[in-house]
Amino acid sequence: MKLTFNFKNLIIAAIIFVIEFLIATTFKDIVFVRSYLGDVLVVMLMYYFVKAFVEVENTKLIIALVIFSCVIEFLQYFHFAEVIGFKDNKIAMIVLGNSFSWIDILCYLAGGLILYLIEVLAKSKSR
Repeated sequence: MKLTFNFKNLIIAAIIFVIEFLIATTFKDIVFVRSYLGDVLVVMLMYYFVKAFVEVENTKLIIALVIFSCVIEFLQYFHFAEVIGFKDNKIAMIVLGNSFSWIDILCYLAGGLILYLIEVLAKSKSR
């Protein structure tokens, strides 16, 4: 792993961030988009943000981010954000979440799988 800067990945992360922001605000009442698509995209957002600043093996990063997302989700089962004193902090509650869902775990896995397929396709095209 080495530090680097990749403008393309930063732009992709920024675009996904804007989409996530729109999901949380404008499209918050569309259940499928808010409940599922946002969770699929959050893994992709983290991936491209990390890849913008660090050169790391793609598969390892995808696995690490899916595991990280699942850990955060499992912490929601124990109301971790409230336990550490963030109950009244809206931003922290949005970022850390407040309700556990197995479907969210599946969405994180789907996001990781989509990323993996994107990287496999990109690698096969470059050959």
